[in-house]
Amino acid sequence: MPRLRLPILDRYVLNELAPPFVFAFAAFFLFWAFSIIFASFDFLINQHAPFFLVLRFVVLRVPQSIDLAVPFATLFAAMIAMGRLIGDNEVIAMRTSGISLLRICRTPLLFGVAAVFVALLFNEYITPASVDLSQRTFYQIIYRTASLPVQPQFFNKDADTGNVLYVGQVSDNGKVLEDVKLFKPARDGPWTETLVAKTATLKGSSILLHDAIETRYNLDGYVTSQSYARVIAMGLPVSQEAAQFTTRMNSDASSMSSKQIRAQVASMEAEGMGGTALGQMQVQLADKIAFPFAALVSVIIALPLAFRFGRRGRTVAMAVAVVIFFVYYLLTSASAALGRNGLIPPAVAAWGPNALMALTGVILLSFEERLSLFATRIGGMTS
Repeated sequence: MPRLRLPILDRYVLNELAPPFVFAFAAFFLFWAFSIIFASFDFLINQHAPFFLVLRFVVLRVPQSIDLAVPFATLFAAMIAMGRLIGDNEVIAMRTSGISLLRICRTPLLFGVAAVFVALLFNEYITPASVDLSQRTFYQIIYRTASLPVQPQFFNKDADTGNVLYVGQVSDNGKVLEDVKLFKPARDGPWTETLVAKTATLKGSSILLHDAIETRYNLDGYVTSQSYARVIAMGLPVSQEAAQFTTRMNSDASSMSSKQIRAQVASMEAEGMGGTALGQMQVQLADKIAFPFAALVSVIIALPLAFRFGRRGRTVAMAVAVVIFFVYYLLTSASAALGRNGLIPPAVAAWGPNALMALTGVILLSFEERLSLFATRIGGMTS
């Protein structure tokens, strides 16, 4: 059977797209990695965390940047590649040879489609597993630092569970907590349960409360039951600095697949939970599919702008790519905020920026095609 080969035009355009895509992808990857490294310096230097554990945390957290790296790289590649072809009049040569504008744009668009499938694969399977392992590594770092990330005589809130921990004193070695009080928030009231213990110690990623008294309350705040437990295990509540270290540029959905998020949303709805927490999970569920499609949207918006600004050089193309990406990021952030607060449906919050940017690109591309046809007719009349 004859060997499958791409047409010459497709191979030529693809060779123009590949180098800037690799460059932008690697640059974004390095930027993301360095930002995490800088955030971890406090644990590495001041709290003497093991170097290889911190390195493992950084390496495992880097795949989380795929969501942003792929759309930015495709946008950058389309702007640079098509801008170069425009700047060197190669697109004009193609058009005069009878090649339509849509045919010229076919390879970048298919390149964007392939990038979407890569982003979906990472977003659904690779990134959640990687972020989950990095989270486990973080707790190993906390366990091996000089002391627990809990300040005495201060209330420490765990961002994941909403639990509030109060510690009276911390031992000299930083491993034993004294006079411990834990407050668990209720769904419809201030507190649903409190735990009081004389001492607490750390084991793995949990704090063990010793000789704890557990008290439960009703919605009016009256005690409904009280029990004694020799040992109670609870999740490790981290300090603000530690939380920033592990959750910077991160959301809870990063460590879950769409199936897991969908199950959590269903559980929250079954329990009657609503508000911002449910809205955030619904938006994140929609984003799991919508955000990878930003790679294709990036190509759609980049093509007409490359045709417009390509003659002004690569510097202008790079600047335009950064501006477009910044605008898209602002749109997604604003749309997600509206979706979390229930002002717009979660699907609209996730897909709205994609639809708006894609529609803008299609309109600009259609205008560019009409302008090109008009110029061709004028040229034919004058000749």
